[in-house]
Amino acid sequence: MLAPYVELAEEAAAQALGPARYRAEFESGQRLTREAATRLALNESVKPESDTDHREDGALGRREADVARLVAEGMSNKQIAARLFISERTVDSHVRSILNKLGFNSRAQIAGWVVANANPG
Repeated sequence: MLAPYVELAEEAAAQALGPARYRAEFESGQRLTREAATRLALNESVKPESDTDHREDGALGRREADVARLVAEGMSNKQIAARLFISERTVDSHVRSILNKLGFNSRAQIAGWVVANANPG
């Protein structure tokens, strides 16, 4: 339905930027979080906020990283809430934020990301 319009837009952008720059910009855009892409599209600031639990650059805040590690350990939201002394609703919010920031759809993907990004030693 929209495919012809998308194709025309891609061709126009590639022509305006040149094929190499278009590919580089397209790949850069694919790495944006949904929120960052929306901010960019609306011409809003994409700078991260000073509160490390609500960063806009795709990096996880301290508490989100804590939750991600516990997800990787196989804990449920209830277990994570008890461990971190926060509500299950807050854990759910952190999990949704992590999924959004990393562009994932499942807790298993979060676990894989934690393992791949673990600091050895």
